[in-house]
Amino acid sequence: MNNLSAMTDHELVQLYERGIDGAFDILLARHQAYIYSYILFLVKDTEVANDFFQDTFQRAIIAIRSHKYQTSGKFSAWLMRIAHNLIVDKSRESEQAQTVREELVKPKALNSLQLSEATREDEIIDTQAREGIRQLLNYLPEPQREVIIMRFYDDLSFKEIAQQTGVSINTALGRMRYALINLRKLIGDRRYSLVG
Repeated sequence: MNNLSAMTDHELVQLYERGIDGAFDILLARHQAYIYSYILFLVKDTEVANDFFQDTFQRAIIAIRSHKYQTSGKFSAWLMRIAHNLIVDKSRESEQAQTVREELVKPKALNSLQLSEATREDEIIDTQAREGIRQLLNYLPEPQREVIIMRFYDDLSFKEIAQQTGVSINTALGRMRYALINLRKLIGDRRYSLVG
């Protein structure tokens, strides 16, 4: 139980379901940057993105603790579906929610989504989000781009990143922090969109 960071997402979800809070801390650390970036791509406003981010993880916590999480597909894709559904629901409630692109609001398809079921739409959204972020990486300094790629695309731990790049874990974490700050700024400045 002492090396939670070595466990898979599925194992961590099971532990958290049984009341081991530290397991969710690891899940949050693993997925927060990617999920936040995805939300920010959709809403293009940092304050709104922060609210949706908090709501997404609150929904995830409730679902896991209520034994409603089913392991069909990646944990990150499940989080993205929660975020996506929250954004679409909010856009339906308010006519002023113009930050969500029309192409993303497909009521019939979204009404039939179950949180634990992966659909073709989810795969497309995931692919588009990854491609959009990949394009933005070209604007980052090389050390920051490297740590993002190693962490989110190669799925390496910060310890492994530090070893491969010859820096301390704190330096690797610092590079990640600045990379995420710069990505958020790029998204805001350039108003990048998931859909062309």
